[in-house]
Amino acid sequence: MILAVVLTVYCSVVKAQDETIVFTPQWTAQAQFAGYYVAEAKGFYREAGVKVKIEHPSATQPAMSRLRNNECQATTLQVCQAMEIVDGGIPLVNILQTSMNNAMVIVSARDKDPLTQKGARVGIWSVGFGQLAICMSKKDHLNYNWVRFAQNVNLFVVGALDATLAMSYNEYYQLVQAGIKMTDKNVYRFCDHGYNVQEDGVYVTREYYAQHKDQARRFAQASKKGWEWAAAHPDETLDIVMQYVEKNNIATNRVMQRLMLKEVLRLQVDRESKKREFRLRPDMVRLASKLMMENKMLSREITYEELINN
Repeated sequence: MILAVVLTVYCSVVKAQDETIVFTPQWTAQAQFAGYYVAEAKGFYREAGVKVKIEHPSATQPAMSRLRNNECQATTLQVCQAMEIVDGGIPLVNILQTSMNNAMVIVSARDKDPLTQKGARVGIWSVGFGQLAICMSKKDHLNYNWVRFAQNVNLFVVGALDATLAMSYNEYYQLVQAGIKMTDKNVYRFCDHGYNVQEDGVYVTREYYAQHKDQARRFAQASKKGWEWAAAHPDETLDIVMQYVEKNNIATNRVMQRLMLKEVLRLQVDRESKKREFRLRPDMVRLASKLMMENKMLSREITYEELINN
């Protein structure tokens, strides 16, 4: 009997290792994805019995396109993005939630309050991520003129924009390095104004999850272990991040990646429990669904139950 159980477990592990999970983060190599790099580099995926290949997206092959085309089995998405995709007819399952807080900010030029700049030209990512900003702009009757940008803050720095959206772990620090003055007056943090909706989590299609539940669970647990290790060993984690950055020829620097890692780890700690919970919060899903339905970004309510691995 004991031998049969051991053989069953062994066979399931071997089968899982034979099937590679291609994991595509939603952006290029950077500290935003440090926990996954750590899980690969420290052997956590191997220990969990899963074979993982990390492949970053390109300009012509964004992460979600790769998932739709079965070129990867898992990707990272913000909650609002995931809800739009589910509403569009592709059921998804959140197998691991890393972000517990919203990182989006609006930075205005010349020390102006973003809430006083009606009709302002405001930068927004061409690949998405700005759903809450659009909701806020309509609610407060700001009527922003959205100007799409790909991946940097140059338009804002040269004065072509009145304000720009930024992530507190990414573009915010790019602006600081460019010499932009940041104050409580010209920086609007969405998490402090009723828009604290979680962002990054790991998603797979529900079809894939139904056929590979155990493999998905192993991948999620090993990824969680990677993030926990990263929080406990930030300097060594930064070394691992820079290896991925250099391998992928990303134009950044160690100072920027150190700031990003520190902020990403901070955003993983829930404001109420003060803990790194790694869970999707039902109240934040309800808030996101409500805001997006009010602004006709969703055709129906997307529920917490639709997104979790039940």
